[in-house]
Amino acid sequence: MFRESSIIRWRNYNDRYKLIGYKCDQCGKTYFEKKGLCTCGSLTFDEIEFSGKGKIVTYTKVHSGAEAFQEQAPFCVAIIDLDEGARITAQLTDCDYEDLKIGMEVEAVLRKFYKSGEKGVIHYGTKFTPKF
Repeated sequence: MFRESSIIRWRNYNDRYKLIGYKCDQCGKTYFEKKGLCTCGSLTFDEIEFSGKGKIVTYTKVHSGAEAFQEQAPFCVAIIDLDEGARITAQLTDCDYEDLKIGMEVEAVLRKFYKSGEKGVIHYGTKFTPKF
């Protein structure tokens, strides 16, 4: 029998494995990242889980990424408007740059981010894939 350990707890990291965001209690505006102050002036937010569906606002191809992502280059990154209203920057996967279009629908998927350390520990996280 397994105890609650790092083997199980890693799946609960909201910033890597869930699209958790925040909704203003006063005006309803949504944010992906935690804010101290809403544009309406409110200081109170509720935590929400996004559906993972959205549309591409703009995108680019990265030819030389940070060290941890060099083995994946070239790769695509997009600014995405989530269906719930928040905007997120994320890596795109399972697609070719030439097939991407502004306004294209995308959805969140769990994929490998990078390997770290001598043992090559694999880190996973949320990326987005186009819905063709």
